[in-house]
Amino acid sequence: MATSVSDQYASIDFSPIQALAQGEVITHSPVRDIRLPSGKVLALVTLDNGRDHTRPNTLGPATLTALGETLDGLATRAAAGEIQAVGITGKQYILAAGADLSDISRVGSRDNARMIAQLGHKVLGKLGDLGVPSFAFVNGLALGGGLEIALNSTYRTVDASAAAIALPEVFLGIIPGWGGAYLLPNLIGIENALEVVISNPLKQNRMLKPQQAFDLGVVDAIFPAANYLENSLSWADAVLGGKKVERRNEAGKIERLTKWPIAIKMARGMLESKIGTVPKSPYVALDLLDKAKSGTKAEGFAREDAALADLVTGDQFAASMYAFDLVQKRAKRPVGAPDKALAKKVTKVGIIGAGLMASQFALLFVRKLQVPVLITDLDQARVDKGVAYIHEEIGKLEGKGRLDADTANKLRALVTGTTDKTLYADCDFVIEAVFEEVGVKQQVFGQIEQIIAEDAILATNTSSLSVEEIGAKLAHPERLVGFHFFNPVAVMPLIEIVKTPVTSEAALSTAFVVAKNLGKNAVLTADAPGFVVNRLLAKVMGEAARAVYEGTPIADVEKAFAPLGLPMGPFQLIDLVGWKVAAHVQDTMAHAFPERFYANENFHALAELDAVVEKDKGGRVTGWTKQAEKILKPAVGSSPASAATILQRVQDGLASEIKLMLDEGVVPEVEDIDLCLILGAGWPFIDGGASPYLDREGASERAFGGAFHTPQIRGIESH
Repeated sequence: MATSVSDQYASIDFSPIQALAQGEVITHSPVRDIRLPSGKVLALVTLDNGRDHTRPNTLGPATLTALGETLDGLATRAAAGEIQAVGITGKQYILAAGADLSDISRVGSRDNARMIAQLGHKVLGKLGDLGVPSFAFVNGLALGGGLEIALNSTYRTVDASAAAIALPEVFLGIIPGWGGAYLLPNLIGIENALEVVISNPLKQNRMLKPQQAFDLGVVDAIFPAANYLENSLSWADAVLGGKKVERRNEAGKIERLTKWPIAIKMARGMLESKIGTVPKSPYVALDLLDKAKSGTKAEGFAREDAALADLVTGDQFAASMYAFDLVQKRAKRPVGAPDKALAKKVTKVGIIGAGLMASQFALLFVRKLQVPVLITDLDQARVDKGVAYIHEEIGKLEGKGRLDADTANKLRALVTGTTDKTLYADCDFVIEAVFEEVGVKQQVFGQIEQIIAEDAILATNTSSLSVEEIGAKLAHPERLVGFHFFNPVAVMPLIEIVKTPVTSEAALSTAFVVAKNLGKNAVLTADAPGFVVNRLLAKVMGEAARAVYEGTPIADVEKAFAPLGLPMGPFQLIDLVGWKVAAHVQDTMAHAFPERFYANENFHALAELDAVVEKDKGGRVTGWTKQAEKILKPAVGSSPASAATILQRVQDGLASEIKLMLDEGVVPEVEDIDLCLILGAGWPFIDGGASPYLDREGASERAFGGAFHTPQIRGIESH
């Protein structure tokens, strides 16, 4: 048995992965000695890649090798009695943002992938083998390997203003592979570790705030930003002098015997009901957390090495890296967006309507833009209800501490409601949230256009109607742009910006700038039925409806869609967006493309019911309500489709529809379709959106005899 982690990896030749260090932005690890008040000396390592805070420290092979040499030198000094402790911190605002993922995605072989895990373990593991206590001073962002630096240290403090602390690996289709899966559950207990390692990454990559990290026991002390390092050093001095450090949530013997197996079993059941069994990384992480309850650190690290090698070389990680790149890079520089200089400055926003959608818009606009927001409706009662809702939501944010009292009062004062449309006169940007019917939208825009300034921008939130047709009766149709939000408005990160053949560059530019200022990602689309997301979701929902009307039980249809990996089954999604909305979208698409989209008149009768489906506690659809069964009975056939048939129909249908959208120029490139599906439909990272998945499944080949990507986006093991 190896006596230490360092010994475990001592004989490995890491030269094969040094080639990956070409072009690596190296994070250096300079050391300075600090004499503590007690007279003891702490050698402080400061990780710094020499860039500003927009380029976080990352840990590639060259960085790790250099850090390993630094730590070896400190171990020698500790043995000689020159230093009594080692501290490790980062440049301003940042400890480290983990592994350099561009390196990992170029590993080339399973052996190299395992070696990257082993090098991380070898180097970070030294923090626990220095012969003197090590202190991680988490002074800012600490993600993945950055947090694992802290976990491998003996003690940890955190700056109360640090941006985020997390192990996000499961979100990217891998696992915490440099100690996190073994060290964290042993430090904070299994239930807390499940939250950090699995639940948070699956909740749109949720991160911990410093106070949460402290409450969970991830760190031992928390200090305000003002004197963070001085306070941390004083605290470290006290610990070296014998101050006892209470580990609040450390896993105990009883927990290992009783709580641990139950927590793992419950988490497994929860995962199966929430995400199905297609994603690999959450289950691999779950097994590692389960096994962390016993055995040595060296054994725990060896398990992480093997797991990381498997996942890094698989299809899901390759697709995740493609998706990650889309969201991190492409989404921030939208293709086709005009020059920002052409945008009109928005100093007041008008919202036509005061219903729930309009009120959600108003709340978002006032919070993010902090300019006056006007809502109107047909009668004062509706307006008052809308304003009351917005005030109430601002109050909730204040209650949660997300807004201070002054800001909350300021935001309330900025929102006004009226039936007097002349008050739109000084609005720069007016968006409608009225009934989804061309005539209604044409009418309201016709009224407003006579009131607003000549250069004010009009925006429609239509989900599937023609923007050009909505603007057909305007005197200046060039000022109209599609600005399609997704529900829930506050949460969903996508806005589809729709350009008609006459939309001006100024209107388009303003829309992109407004979207960015709202904190949303915008994708440019042509004015085609359903734009991107609803066109493809209508394909999914239409195939689900087709199977039901053929005679397939609803629960079987939901299960047939599971391999797509979507956050919910098609009927669960329909129930969420609303049956009337779904029926309307189906009609729009079937009317536009009758030969390719399925719709059934009977669907409208279902949409009139108060409750259409029955669901279990997890929200999964299990069957129809009695009233729905009654309506369906005369319309349902007696030739149910198999799960394989349903899945292939939806895969092939999506592949041919995406190819047609690209041929028609609905978006510039297939990457934009994947980006829309990831941000607007929750399409999983592990699929990379739809196109890599459809290539992998052979649907692209079946549908149009080709592929969306050449070479295909596949893991190393699949090539």
